[in-house]
Amino acid sequence: MRIFTEPQQGASYDTLLTVAKATEDLGFDAFFRSDHYLKMGDVDGLPGPTDAWITLAGLARETRRIRLGTLMTAATFRLPGVLAIQVAQVDAMSGGRVELGLGAGWFEAEHTAYGIPFPKEKFSRLEEQLEIVTGLWATAPGKTFTYDGAHYKLADSPALPKPAQAKVPVLIGGMGAKRTPALAARFADEFNVPFVSVEDSERQFGRVRAAAEEHGRAAGDLIYSNALVACVGRDDAEVARRAAAIGREVAELKENGLAGSPAEVVDKIGRYAEAGSSRIYLQILDLHDLDHLELISSQVQSQLG
Repeated sequence: MRIFTEPQQGASYDTLLTVAKATEDLGFDAFFRSDHYLKMGDVDGLPGPTDAWITLAGLARETRRIRLGTLMTAATFRLPGVLAIQVAQVDAMSGGRVELGLGAGWFEAEHTAYGIPFPKEKFSRLEEQLEIVTGLWATAPGKTFTYDGAHYKLADSPALPKPAQAKVPVLIGGMGAKRTPALAARFADEFNVPFVSVEDSERQFGRVRAAAEEHGRAAGDLIYSNALVACVGRDDAEVARRAAAIGREVAELKENGLAGSPAEVVDKIGRYAEAGSSRIYLQILDLHDLDHLELISSQVQSQLG
């Protein structure tokens, strides 16, 4: 079980550090964050956005055990050569605990708000970014990396620095029926589906498993995971209070997320496991409610194998 935060909704670095330390102290596997520069929905977003990789660099020096990563870094935000350097450096700063979730980018308003180009050909750019980032890391020391793509061109790159890990895990996700599974088959160590039902998860995992085998990989080479909003309480009143704090309805959260009593949540996680998921990212939206994390740790995580 991993903790997944959405800092664009309103969180300072200090708040994220507090949550990351609680993540480590309470025995969760990892701290992940979104990569967005603009709030969504009816929140003020104060004090304003934090950059994903700057945040993770700071957390790399302040934590010792947990994995650190993004769901998902937007390919529109960074040049692939620069991204490869950033991730490799944070991996070294963490002692080899970083994972890179990389997606095409989709939220046009945040690009407009901060002067970031929002290209039409997002998926083909993502594919080239994956080829470049993984290619740079895989280039043997002393060799150079050259790439001539439609969107990016690199000539005689020294392909430095290298990450601390021999292989930084790459996460790809989404519900695309053909291109996304094919991309995952080529590049992913983990495939993630966000905020979908057990049935939709099973269907998409099946597509990715088939694509992996078509690409010559064993379907079991990939980790399959879900990201789901969490709202857990000891009783109905506590569940309702936590739902109200994030502006959601209990019935909707139970339908679309992991909500209810610890027993209800354990049962639903079991259904996702039966669909093929072996890792859950708990979307925590109230970052000041550390008792929520403690409850999940002691009464949900403790019941899972």
